[in-house]
Amino acid sequence: MTRWTPIHYKIELTPNLATFRFTGQVEILMQTGVGARDIGLNTLALAIWGCRVKIGERWEECPFTTNPEKEMVSIFLPRKMSGAIWVQIEFDGVINNKLGGWYRSGYELDHQARFMAVTQFQESHARQVFPCFDSPEQKATFDITLWVDQHLSAVSNQDIVEERRVAGGKKRVRFRQTPRMSTYLLFLGVGDFDLLVHETDGRVRALSTPGHIQETGFGLAFGEKSLRFCEDYFNIPYPLSKMDLIAIPDFAFGAMENWGAITFRENLLLYDPATTSQAGVARICEVIAHEIVHQWFGNLVSPSDWKYLWLNESFATYTSYDAVDHYYPEWRNWEQFVYHQTASALARDGLFETFPIEIPGGEHVVINTATAPIIYNKGGSILRQIRGYIGDERYRKGLYAYLKKHAYGCADSSDLWNAFEKAAKKPVTALMKSWIEQPGFPLIEAHLEGRELVLTQQRFTYLDQPPNELSTETPPLAARWLIPISIQVMNAVGDSRQMEVLLEDAQVRLDLGADASAVKVNAGQTGFYRVRYANKENLNRLGAHVRSKALGPFDRWGLADDLFALVRRGDARMDDYLDFLKWYDQEDAFLPLMSIADHLLLAGLVLPEAAAKAVTNFGRNFLEALLSRIGYEPAGEEPHVTAILRDHVLYLAAFFESDTAISYGMEKFEIFSAGGAIHPDIMKSAAQVAAMVSPNTAYDQLIRLLEASNSEHERISLLTALGCVRGEAFIQKGIAYTLARVPSRNKHIPLVGFAQNPNAIEWIWKWFEQNNKKMADFHPLILERVVSAIIPLGGMGHEKDVFAYFENDFDKAGVSAGVIRMSLEKLTINVRMRNAHA
Repeated sequence: MTRWTPIHYKIELTPNLATFRFTGQVEILMQTGVGARDIGLNTLALAIWGCRVKIGERWEECPFTTNPEKEMVSIFLPRKMSGAIWVQIEFDGVINNKLGGWYRSGYELDHQARFMAVTQFQESHARQVFPCFDSPEQKATFDITLWVDQHLSAVSNQDIVEERRVAGGKKRVRFRQTPRMSTYLLFLGVGDFDLLVHETDGRVRALSTPGHIQETGFGLAFGEKSLRFCEDYFNIPYPLSKMDLIAIPDFAFGAMENWGAITFRENLLLYDPATTSQAGVARICEVIAHEIVHQWFGNLVSPSDWKYLWLNESFATYTSYDAVDHYYPEWRNWEQFVYHQTASALARDGLFETFPIEIPGGEHVVINTATAPIIYNKGGSILRQIRGYIGDERYRKGLYAYLKKHAYGCADSSDLWNAFEKAAKKPVTALMKSWIEQPGFPLIEAHLEGRELVLTQQRFTYLDQPPNELSTETPPLAARWLIPISIQVMNAVGDSRQMEVLLEDAQVRLDLGADASAVKVNAGQTGFYRVRYANKENLNRLGAHVRSKALGPFDRWGLADDLFALVRRGDARMDDYLDFLKWYDQEDAFLPLMSIADHLLLAGLVLPEAAAKAVTNFGRNFLEALLSRIGYEPAGEEPHVTAILRDHVLYLAAFFESDTAISYGMEKFEIFSAGGAIHPDIMKSAAQVAAMVSPNTAYDQLIRLLEASNSEHERISLLTALGCVRGEAFIQKGIAYTLARVPSRNKHIPLVGFAQNPNAIEWIWKWFEQNNKKMADFHPLILERVVSAIIPLGGMGHEKDVFAYFENDFDKAGVSAGVIRMSLEKLTINVRMRNAHA
């Protein structure tokens, strides 16, 4: 079929929020350089009633056929045509309840159910609303007209240029023409929206359901800041006339960067000081900045193919922390970046079941539980590595050149590498290819031999080979990377110096001089790799530098995180890790403390009884000492990260049987459940403690509070606590309640909690096996989160049954085969770790 290129779309749509259907007409101006008799357009779940081509001044009917399997409509022209032509198509469709395409989102107002209609088109859902060339490189301009009920608001990417009342209680709303852009960035919204605009920057507006607009003020103000930051950072003005930040009650993802009409989960835009914790505030800012960065990376310059999706998401992930750090440097945002992004990427990419950042597969690349940590987290971490390698000024110069050259067009990975290489005058292309085009990452073994440091690279994996049951292709373990390595060399009196080397081969030998006492590889932890220290004396000397704080928080985190990864890999014992943690007895930094707490929790869940008891005893003492240092009660002027840290470890201390943490949490939950106010920074953890310790009373209170709450922040905290309830009877009640009453967008929250609940781990796999079909209507992303949580822990003790369940049918659970393979490999790692400590 001849390839046509779209130039312009004229789209008119009439949605009906009573019947949840819409009718529409699209006129597409397209062109081709060769004579063609047919046109192929993407379409899905649309009833097409007529197709026409414009010949002269008249429209001539064209026969057509649809192919639902290929999601295509083929239009047959009356004669061979070339150049530019107009095609007109009439159709209708459904405003669905599947959180994709044009879907309905419900809420309650004055005790009445209300709905809005909103769109989610990434990656390829625009075809569910109008026939189109639904691929990112097929950019065009758009004229949008919506016919809506007079009492409703209509929103799209651009501002309204005409709004006219028409017969039948309708109004015709016409929007300014968009810039040249991809179909996945189009937005259509119809509903009863409230609007807030600040005088400081009238381009940025916030929209919400009625009654919540006052909660958008903080997000709106930070949206204005982020817009100014990006205009300055990229040195390119924002090209649209307005930018809407829209809170959507029902949303599968966190947010979506529709050009000029960004949509958010309510908890990622709305802020209420009575219910939003500091962790929630940080997440609001990070997500708002992420989506506004996309207005340049993704919208102004789009990927030429979905395999280059990292060009969107990695940059938005990484640069969002730059924006937040610019305005809130006291938040220690780069510690939060390493904790949320780099640590999770290392854990994910250490599996055999992984893939390159530049994912093969083109159109069918999907953001899911398996792919997101690579595209977002690893990609962002590699950008941090390359920026450290070429320097801030050259990094920004490369970004500007890339955006300027490809504005309103598309690009691929090589376009960015070339821009960086010209700016840096370093071999960036070869380096980036080794990180972007192959999966996995290196393990650097550091061995001191006299005054020489020997560095050897190999691929890091938790397992020596993939589980036999996983039929997946993996690259050889002899994979090589070009690795920029920073080394901190310390002498006996505490002085230090830094060395830099680009490791190109399997091994390099470095002369450290005669005064080297201790060596820290990956100084500052900008490199995306793990380190194993072959000399125990060196590791102990580094431990002493941890206690004295001669090493910074990033390096203190890296030592502990790498060592725990080696425990998971089987190269070290849990006793080795707990022994090394003695150097952290006075630790006060957010990053290492959050990470250590997570390590202890995972070990407590995975290890056999005797070893888990040792972890419980250590964890209780470690976290009680930490809480004693920072205080149990939130303080008004305390650091932002202290509040986040307390919220994280208070429940974990109770999990490790701390009487003090249990008493404090129970006391606070009793106040909260009786209608009193408690600090939002401990509300979630207090509810978790009560659910764990006193399910007989806490379960009913949690449900009552949940159903009475009008805050999405609070509802998410309560659903998280529900997943901590102990006792099989209460867990079964909680699962039944989740399936029946919790909105689709949030069903995964308590179910993931139950999957990590010690009282459910023994039997939750059997429950899943028997009840998988009850979750068949979950959004794929929501179901993936549930399945990928249940298998790794709930499968322990049932691993033969789990592998048999998926034998030759990795799609059996209704999620992608990649998610299943990933989860089965995590299960194998957990089982091996448990057996190794039996």
